[in-house]
Amino acid sequence: MITPGLARDLVTLGRLGEDTSTESVLRGLTTALAGGVPGCSGASAEHWRDHRVQVSGSHSELIMLVEGERELGEGPSIEARNSGGRASVTDVLSDSRWPRYDVLATRWGVRSALLVPIDVAPAVLVVGLYSVRPGAFSPQGAHSLADMLTEHVGVAMANMWEFEEVRTDAAQLQQALAGRSVIDQAKGIIMQTSGCTAEAAFEELRRISQHHQVKVADLARLLVDEHQRKSRH
Repeated sequence: MITPGLARDLVTLGRLGEDTSTESVLRGLTTALAGGVPGCSGASAEHWRDHRVQVSGSHSELIMLVEGERELGEGPSIEARNSGGRASVTDVLSDSRWPRYDVLATRWGVRSALLVPIDVAPAVLVVGLYSVRPGAFSPQGAHSLADMLTEHVGVAMANMWEFEEVRTDAAQLQQALAGRSVIDQAKGIIMQTSGCTAEAAFEELRRISQHHQVKVADLARLLVDEHQRKSRH
């Protein structure tokens, strides 16, 4: 079930870029599996974190199948997530464990499926492989694929979360610097109009902000905007 092309595509999931996100990693994963696993007609990925789920699929029908399964409350994806082990359906036409799921899968042309849970703390991924023919996924191949997915997807998600933390910290720092800049501008305006010191100007800003229950940075921005309007006129 593992081809050189699939191995190469899974490695690239860990590469970061400005547009890297959970959605982009899941989309890349499902695309790689759909195109790289022999006998696989399509793939899905469920990202579970803090009781919230994000679903991606190589085909929109598979996203609807996964979401439909969750509404039914039965099926291999739910089994894999609850048990922490692989779940498979050799042929939906002869399977008797999840009759309502089998009807739904048949509607979307699915005959066999393999669901692999991957623990990437603090999240859990449930990766699904689907085929239009029965018996597409052998137990031996499923074991090797699960090991490979656990390794490469775990690295990709860890890199992505670390990247998101850095990006968030950078955005917060930029916001803090912008707030400090506008406060300095507001202090300058107060100093110019009242002839007070910088310390006294800041104390005046803080006094007014507390009185009106407004953040100092927001008050400073209002003061600067008002000053700029008056200057234009």
